[in-house]
Amino acid sequence: MRVRIIFLLKNKGGYVPFHHQYLLAQLIKGLIIQGGEKKYRDYTFYNFSGLKGQTKISRNGLHYYSSRITLVLSSQDQGFIDYLIRMLFTYEQIEVGNLLLIPETVEKEEMPEVGESTKFICISPLVLSAPSFNDASGKAFISPTSDQFSDMLYESTISRMEQSGDYTTEQLTSFYKFQLVPDRNYLNKIKEGQKKFARIYPLFDQDVKYEVRGYTLPFTLYAAPEVQQFVFACGLGSCTHKGFGMLDIANSDPSKRAVKYEVEGVKMREFQHQAPQPRQRQTQDNE
Repeated sequence: MRVRIIFLLKNKGGYVPFHHQYLLAQLIKGLIIQGGEKKYRDYTFYNFSGLKGQTKISRNGLHYYSSRITLVLSSQDQGFIDYLIRMLFTYEQIEVGNLLLIPETVEKEEMPEVGESTKFICISPLVLSAPSFNDASGKAFISPTSDQFSDMLYESTISRMEQSGDYTTEQLTSFYKFQLVPDRNYLNKIKEGQKKFARIYPLFDQDVKYEVRGYTLPFTLYAAPEVQQFVFACGLGSCTHKGFGMLDIANSDPSKRAVKYEVEGVKMREFQHQAPQPRQRQTQDNE
C-alpha cells in the first residue's frame, strides 16, 4: 500500500538539507514510539520518499516555495500506514529541518500492475548493504552493470521477504529469477555530462552517524511479480526504512492513480484546496 501525505507549508522559503531522509526517518520513528504500539516498535517493512514540491537549491539545501508538500509512504501492512497517519494527525504542526508543516490530507495510490519485467526509476537512492561501525565498505563503489550489484540486491530482497513472514519457504525458493539491468543510455549520458549517479549519504542509527553509498538510476528488474510488488511496496536494497531504495514505475504519473484516503478516527484538515505538486520525476543527476 502506498499513500501520499500532503502538508500545508507555513513558511515558504523554508529549507531542509539536500538529502533529508534522516530527518524524515527520525520523524517517523518518533511517531511510532509516541503511539506506543509494541508490534510496530521495531517494524522495518516500510519505505518513504523525500519531500516533494517546488524547490530551489542554495548552500543551506533545498528551499520549498510551493504551498503544499508531499511525502510518499509505502508498506505492505495497511494497519501500519493507518497507525502512522493517526499519530501524525494528532499534531497541528510538525517541523522537519527548517520547514513548518501542517498535515492536511492523504491520498492512496492504486497499485500498478507489474509482470516479470518492470522498468523502475529511483525516487530515493539505492543502498546495497547496511553500514557497520568503523567499517567503510558501505561506501565502496560497485558498478551497476556488474553481477555483484544485482546479486547484492537479490540477497537483501529475499532476506527481507523471508523476515517479513509473508512468504512460504516454497515461494521464496521459487523467486530465484532476479536480474537488475541498468539503463545504459542513462549511464552513458551521465558519464558524458560528467555528472554523478552514485553519492555518499548520511544515515543515523541509534544516534550513531554512518555514511552509505547510494545509487540513483533507472533500471529494468526481471523477477517474479510477487518480488516486483514487494520492492514497490517496501523498497529495494538495504536501509529502506531509513528512506532509501524507494521506486516508482517509469513513464507513469502517480497522481493519476491517486484517490482520497480516509482513516477511521482521523479528521483531515480542510483548507482551500489546490492540486498538490506532482512528484518530482528527476533522477537526481543534477544534484
